[in-house]
Amino acid sequence: MTRVLFVCSQNRLRSPAAEQHFSSRTDLEVASAGTSNDAETPLTAELVERAELIFVMEKRHRIRLRQRFGPPSGASV
Repeated sequence: MTRVLFVCSQNRLRSPAAEQHFSSRTDLEVASAGTSNDAETPLTAELVERAELIFVMEKRHRIRLRQRFGPPSGASV
């Protein structure tokens, strides 16, 4: 099973929508988080480390992700 993380800013619309859309896939374990401190589910090192694939909604989310957690080790960003 592939672990997928969807990332946006607030984790209120886009990333939760993506998570919900893909949640019925039996070959995926999906989660979502936001880059902002006040996000519904804030992005954590644990979520990043657990993910095998990370999808960001905007280029700025990828930049923020790399600033906070460094370059990808195993996940594709």
